Amino acid sequence: MTDPSQTRLTHLDDAGAACMVDVTAKQPTVRTASATAFVACAPGIVAALRDGTVPKGDVLAVARIAGIAAAKKVPDLLPLAHVIGVHGCSVDLAVEDEGVRIETTVRTADRTGVEMEALTAATVAGLAIVDMVKGVDRSVALREAKVTAKSGGRSGDWVRPDGAV
Repeated sequence: MTDPSQTRLTHLDDAGAACMVDVTAKQPTVRTASATAFVACAPGIVAALRDGTVPKGDVLAVARIAGIAAAKKVPDLLPLAHVIGVHGCSVDLAVEDEGVRIETTVRTADRTGVEMEALTAATVAGLAIVDMVKGVDRSVALREAKVTAKSGGRSGDWVRPDGAV
């Protein structure tokens, strides 16, 4: 792990002011990032998700579309994010005994990575699930959102070590 005292944050200029990183001179390359999130639900909601009987409708379909749409909106949400082409986005949802596991992968051929797009897709998909079940399960919680892997670009490939937070 990098020593935090030796880390220079790329979104700060020499005076410490927020700035957008200039990627003009970088060549577009294929880049991929994956992220995950988890929505913890009560057992009754898990059963309704498995049976397709949630009162508001097809929760997983809505969450998938919300995640894909969110990946394309990152520059509107994060003021220092670059406008890039989101060329591929998958949002996979799995109902587990404790809730819903969300796994996303976003791909581009651009000058900067898609980690924030993957993370935004995962969290917004989770928020869509929360929105659709909160009327029945007030304890529903979005948690464990994290980037799990990235590839491409100058920094190369990275995979979150198993068990790392």
